[in-house]
Amino acid sequence: MTIFADTTDSNASISAAARWAGRALSGLVILFLLLDGGMKLLPLPIVTETMDKMGYGASDGLARSLGLITIVCTLLYAVPPTSILGAILLTGYLGGAIASHVRIDSPLFTHTLFGLYLGLMLWAGLWLRDGLLRSLLPFRR
Repeated sequence: MTIFADTTDSNASISAAARWAGRALSGLVILFLLLDGGMKLLPLPIVTETMDKMGYGASDGLARSLGLITIVCTLLYAVPPTSILGAILLTGYLGGAIASHVRIDSPLFTHTLFGLYLGLMLWAGLWLRDGLLRSLLPFRR
């Protein structure tokens, strides 16, 4: 049993259209999360007001910590050797965002489930562009 799989064969079976669709989806997720994380690093009033509305207080320190976590996890997702780790970490982060919105009774389809939509895009993009993930999570034909 090998621990490290050779991904060259599994990546060769991905069509160019699927690979580009995966890159496009992943790119959208990466851009959004980097923007979101960057906004949390800056002391913008919208960030502190939103944090306060969600019950976390108007703490710049917490917002900056969340911004840093978002950026680090997104960079892990963006780099191919660590993309699956980044996707797992971002899934946990987005789950926390969903839980926060559930707690304050945010609108379901626009706010609460936004983390789910982003998570689906994140994993779909990765699945479309990564042959190893496709071999681990195959869809039957």
